[in-house]
Amino acid sequence: MKKKIMILLLSSLVIIMGYFGLQAYSQAKKYEQSTQTLVMDKEISAQAEYQAKSWAEQFSLGYYENDKRLLREAIIHAQKEHQLEAKRYTFYVMGMLLVILISAFLIELRLFTFFGGLTALVVLIFGLFAPLLTVTIHREFEYIGDVILSFESKSLLGSVVKLWEGGEITVALVILLFSVFIPLFKTLSLMFVAIVIESRFAHSIVQFFKWVGKWSMLDVFVVATLLVYLTSSGSDVSHAEIQVGLYFFLAYVIVSMLVSLGADKMLHKLQR
Repeated sequence: MKKKIMILLLSSLVIIMGYFGLQAYSQAKKYEQSTQTLVMDKEISAQAEYQAKSWAEQFSLGYYENDKRLLREAIIHAQKEHQLEAKRYTFYVMGMLLVILISAFLIELRLFTFFGGLTALVVLIFGLFAPLLTVTIHREFEYIGDVILSFESKSLLGSVVKLWEGGEITVALVILLFSVFIPLFKTLSLMFVAIVIESRFAHSIVQFFKWVGKWSMLDVFVVATLLVYLTSSGSDVSHAEIQVGLYFFLAYVIVSMLVSLGADKMLHKLQR
């Protein structure tokens, strides 16, 4: 009876965490869209028009109102709101994640391995698709003001596609292997082991987990290398901002390491 209650409770926590993750992803995409709108409003021609209307507003002594200023302020307000909401929901996800990890002290290792693996899979998916980094290139022009020359928002998978299209095939394949394929295979394997732990096949993959453990921090290194590569690919980059996708991916790394340790301990106990 107690086990059924814990399964129901953990399932509910994973569902709630998934909901919060979807909200964080949605708000992050809305932040990306509002930023893109602001970028278009700050292109050189639009910025020149904006500056001209600003001068007209100043010289009119209040009789003329700059409609573009009001529109820009509304966009900036929406942009900040979406960013705050994305971070808030990400914080909720991490809270749910912490509760699930703490449950390891209350439930058997087999149950923790399965739900820990499921949790890792959820945050990994959001880590792959949610914006990872935004890069803005802007320049200050005399009489015109701050002009945004370009803006890019990159997810991990989006960065792989961009690198591939840009001819950096080797880099794209390395990131795809160590940050997508191996993490997915590792996480699904953890869940599979928890299900078939009593079979002989489960015992035969103890060595597999030991091998996978050697790569537990390589995915972090690969993503860190990707961030450095993307932010340094242009000398005019003036602002690079980390987005929620990176927090999801780092959460996956931590959870997968803990679940791997739990699975390894579980298998060793059964071998005694």
